[in-house]
Amino acid sequence: VQLQASGGGLVQPGGSLRLSCSASGFTLRDYTIGWFRQAPGKEREWVSCTVSYLESTYYADSVKGRATISRDSAQKTVYLQMNDLKPEDTAVYFCAADRYAKGPLCRRDDLFGSWGPGTQVTVSS
Repeated sequence: VQLQASGGGLVQPGGSLRLSCSASGFTLRDYTIGWFRQAPGKEREWVSCTVSYLESTYYADSVKGRATISRDSAQKTVYLQMNDLKPEDTAVYFCAADRYAKGPLCRRDDLFGSWGPGTQVTVSS
């Protein structure tokens, strides 16, 4: 299982970014994919996840209404569209995969067995 997050960058408050999580070495539909982030000096926090098969989606309250997670099995990619970005969204964003994290449990980072390198998102004017 290999994952690679990309799409981060510097964006002004109110702007948008689409993060991508490219997957290889496994069948994407069989896995739950989660997005997490870690800001300097803070613990890693859950952002969003899409559960295998049913593709149920969940969002942290901090991004609900501003983020959309989606998966493209043909492209083997999971996307996180982030709109109306705020300075507090500044962090390194990671995607993670696990075959057994189901339902709302997908917000627990300790259940994810595979992680990729993160992508930096900086929201600043």
